[in-house]
Amino acid sequence: MILTIRVYGDDVLRRPAGTVTSFDEQLATLVQDMAETMYSAPGIGLAAPQVGVSRRIIVVDISHNDHQDQLYALINPEVVERSEENDRMEEGCLSIPGVNEAVVRPTWVKIRAQDVQGNEVEIEAEGLLARCFQHEIDHLNGILFVDRLVPFRKKLIRGKLKKLFGTISPPVAANAG
Repeated sequence: MILTIRVYGDDVLRRPAGTVTSFDEQLATLVQDMAETMYSAPGIGLAAPQVGVSRRIIVVDISHNDHQDQLYALINPEVVERSEENDRMEEGCLSIPGVNEAVVRPTWVKIRAQDVQGNEVEIEAEGLLARCFQHEIDHLNGILFVDRLVPFRKKLIRGKLKKLFGTISPPVAANAG
């Protein structure tokens, strides 16, 4: 089922998401619906808060619909290691349509999470996959990619956000920036 994607200004996007403790059919269905929503949008990542569910769940597939067999469905993901090396790349977000900006992020990360059955997994990722994991995990912490812009770009984009969404949504996390 295609879910409604929440957009900039919706409070659920600014709340830290709760830990998932129940690995049941309801979780499996939500993950399946999130993946279907992400592919339909189309996007390469989606976090549960983006569909109004304040739980620590992300789906990621950077294959651009080529195969749809490279889907990562991660529950309670966290970055446990990151590279010192960063790169700058343009990002967009399904919850902030029409806005793309360059964001600096580590080029490599190690993620610890659980799969849909509750088994612990560790994933090392670099490049676009690492960036996508970081972007989606930020959503779980109430952080949007526009919070990570350099101060000059943040100032410039405020007017665009207000025009597009009728509001400026302040970040909840003091470390986002």
